Amino acid sequence: MLHLWIEAAGELETDPLTLMEEREKKERGIMGQDQEEGGKTEGQPANMNSQDSMTENEENCVELCTEVEEKGKEKGMEEGELKKEIELEAEVKLELCQSIPGLQMSLIRGTDLFGYVGIEAILDQMKRKTMKAGFEFNIMVVGQSGLGKSTLVNTLFKSKVSRRSNYEEKISKTVKLHSVSHVIEEKGVKMKLTVIDTPGFGDQINNENCWEPIVKYINEQYEKYLREELCVNRKRRIPDSRVHCCIYFLPATGHRLRPIDVEFMKRLGKIVSIVPVIAKADTLTIEERQEFKERIRHDLVANGIHVYPQKEYDEDPEDHILNNRIRENIPFAVVGTDKEHQVNGNKVLGRKTKWGIIEVENVEHCEFACLRDLLIRSHLQDLKDVTHNIHYETYRVRRLTESNMDFGELGLPTWPLENGTRDKCESESHL
Repeated sequence: MLHLWIEAAGELETDPLTLMEEREKKERGIMGQDQEEGGKTEGQPANMNSQDSMTENEENCVELCTEVEEKGKEKGMEEGELKKEIELEAEVKLELCQSIPGLQMSLIRGTDLFGYVGIEAILDQMKRKTMKAGFEFNIMVVGQSGLGKSTLVNTLFKSKVSRRSNYEEKISKTVKLHSVSHVIEEKGVKMKLTVIDTPGFGDQINNENCWEPIVKYINEQYEKYLREELCVNRKRRIPDSRVHCCIYFLPATGHRLRPIDVEFMKRLGKIVSIVPVIAKADTLTIEERQEFKERIRHDLVANGIHVYPQKEYDEDPEDHILNNRIRENIPFAVVGTDKEHQVNGNKVLGRKTKWGIIEVENVEHCEFACLRDLLIRSHLQDLKDVTHNIHYETYRVRRLTESNMDFGELGLPTWPLENGTRDKCESESHL
C-alpha cells in the first residue's frame, strides 16, 4: 500500500501541462497509424487477404500440433514419435486442402470414429485382385559376352530364366535382342518375367552406334503401349512389354568407365532406369573394388549420367534416406552362380576356388544381396512406376506433340516392327 501511495503522489507532482501534451501526441500518433493502415487496406487488399490466410493457416497448424501433442501424451508417445506424428498429420492435412481449392476438409482419425468402418479392407481387396491377375516385370541385361549376364539373372530369380549362349545354332556377333518370358509363381503370387538379352553388344572392333538397336527396341515397346492406349476399343488390360529396368554390366578392369560405357548410359539413362553392376567382382580385392567404385561414381557425375534411383524421384524423406544408402553402393559389385556348396553344414550359393568358397548372398563377399533387394524386394514396383510415370510419359508427350502423328491410322500397324538389327524370339514357360 505504501508503494502505491508513493507512485500516486509522484504522478500528482508532475506538471498538468506536460500530461496534456503527451496525450495530444499519443492521439496524433494513433490517428496517423489508422490513416496509414487505411491506405494499406485500400491499396493492397490482396496482401491483407494473404496475411489473413497465413494467420488462419498458422492458427490451424498450432491447433493441429496441440491436438496431436495432447493425444500423443495420452498414449504415452516419446518425443521423436510425437514429432513424426505431427509431421505426418500436417502432410495429410495439406494434401487434403490442396486437392480441391476452396473446399473445407478435415482429417478424421481412427480414434475419432464411432466404431469400425472397414476402410482398411480395401488393401485385402487389392491384394486378392493382384494375386488373381498377376503382374509383369521386364528386365534387360546389357554387356559384353562372357561377363555372366545369364548366370546373374538365373541367380537373381533362383531358376533357369535366362537364355543360355550354348545353343546349337550359332549366335551372330552383331547386336541383336533376344527375349525369353516365364511365369513365376511364389506363394500364390504370379509374375510374368521377361528377360531381354543383347548378345553381341560391345564385342566388335568398331562398336560405333552399337546402342542404337537397344534404343530402338525400348522406343518400340513404348510405341506399342501408346497405340494400345489410343485405340477406340482398347483392351481391359494392356499388355506391358516396356523395359522396366536395364542392368548394365561393367568389366572388372579396375580403371575407369570406357567410352562405350559413357555413351551407352548417357543415351539410355534418358529412356530407361539403368542399374550399373561390376561383373565378376571376385577378380578384384576389397581395396581395388572400393577404388574402382569411387572412380565409376566420379565418372558418372562428371558425364552427367543418371542411374537409378535418381534423387529427383524421391517421394518423401524416408525414401530419400533409403535411396541414399543405395546410391552409396552403386555400382554393385556382384558375383553370380547357380551352384550350391556346403558351408558350416548349410547349403549356400557360391563359387568354389582353391582359396575358399565365395558366398554370393554374403554381403561381406559381394553386393549381390543389395542388388537383389533393390530389383525385387524393395523397388520392383517403384521401377514400374518410374517407367510408366516418367520415361513412358516423356515419350508419350513427345509423340502426341509431333505434327506428323496421324490419329486416323492409329489402328493400323504402319510403323516397322521388324528391322535388320533386331532378332526378337519369344518363348513361354511356366516355373
